[in-house]
Amino acid sequence: MLSAEPLPACGAYAVPMVASSLRALWNERRPAGAPTRVWRDWALLAVVVAGSALEVMVREDRSWLAIVLAPSVVIALSLLWRRTRPLAAVTVAFGTLLVFDLARLMFIDVTALSSVAAALVLSYALLRWGSGRETVLGLVVIAVWLAVTHLPDPTSPDEVLAGYGFFLFAAALGASVRFHTNARLRDIEQTKLRLRHELARELHDTVGHHVSAIAIQAQAGLALAASDPDRAVAVLETIDQEASRTMDQMRTIVGLLREQGAPDLAPQPGLTDIERLARNVGDWPRIDVHLSGDLDDLAPAVSAALYRITQEAITNAVRHARNATRVNVEVGGDPHRVQLTVHDDGDTVPTSPHTPGYGLLGMAERTSLLGGELRAGPDPKGGWTVNATLPASRPTTALNRAVQPPS
Repeated sequence: MLSAEPLPACGAYAVPMVASSLRALWNERRPAGAPTRVWRDWALLAVVVAGSALEVMVREDRSWLAIVLAPSVVIALSLLWRRTRPLAAVTVAFGTLLVFDLARLMFIDVTALSSVAAALVLSYALLRWGSGRETVLGLVVIAVWLAVTHLPDPTSPDEVLAGYGFFLFAAALGASVRFHTNARLRDIEQTKLRLRHELARELHDTVGHHVSAIAIQAQAGLALAASDPDRAVAVLETIDQEASRTMDQMRTIVGLLREQGAPDLAPQPGLTDIERLARNVGDWPRIDVHLSGDLDDLAPAVSAALYRITQEAITNAVRHARNATRVNVEVGGDPHRVQLTVHDDGDTVPTSPHTPGYGLLGMAERTSLLGGELRAGPDPKGGWTVNATLPASRPTTALNRAVQPPS
């Protein structure tokens, strides 16, 4: 007889998934590159205002003219900010409609103009251009107005559902356009990334080949320096030519790897720039930086990695550490290695297994490439600690791999 073990309840998985989805929606950022205003916006404004004025003129009842016309004018003006300030546009427009409907319910007996249908464009823009927080808050404003707008003129449930359906359809259309646009941008970025990987591999193979040849010629020059100085000079000339060709090819490929625009000629930040990350006055939490030990002869790659790891760790602490008042950064070194510790005093929250964020993955990758180790997690004494250990100079094994000829 087979015994069946009870399966975990679906709710045990559903609740964390729903919570994670809601948190992702709340933290969603605005799409980049939202246009400000184009000629179509002014044309839409003119059509809405002109349609409202025409409808008022053909009405038999012209009482409360200004109150009837105001919502349409406000909606028309709000359309101009629907991309750059979607939540503000929705709040102003639907807030005005809400006040108008409350006035109809309590004081006046008039009907709204048909031009208020232009508010559908705001529902579309909210999901198309708003952040996660703006989307949630804006939908709440729209839902409140939809609940109130049917009170002055009681309608059947079918008409109420139709009203909700129109605005939900406009919002869903905006979300769909946003999703497909983001998917296309991701496809473009993936294509660029694949190309850059191919160019990086080509750069590795090209430079590795030429550096290997230079190393061989240098060894030959050393062997000939004492016995045959003339041939040693010829070897040095060959090394010079080979190095020049390598630099030319490397500049060409690196130029292709760069983003469009002028190259950034500023020096890369390093260990000496870490102290500039301190924030002791005005900002919160306070950030203290302490440097100690032998830190004078660090390899440039190690120095740059220390700065980037510190910058990312501080950014994570400022964004995610709850109730943190202080972030301590300590860098200590000896002739062989350098130790970086970034600790915040935020509240320790019990964590469940989850995928590390891209920031932690980037720090771990950068540390691993230089032959170091990275540890990050809750500190037993409270808060969160990032600890990175790096060699003071680039590992010899990495240099040896760099000069080996490609297989």
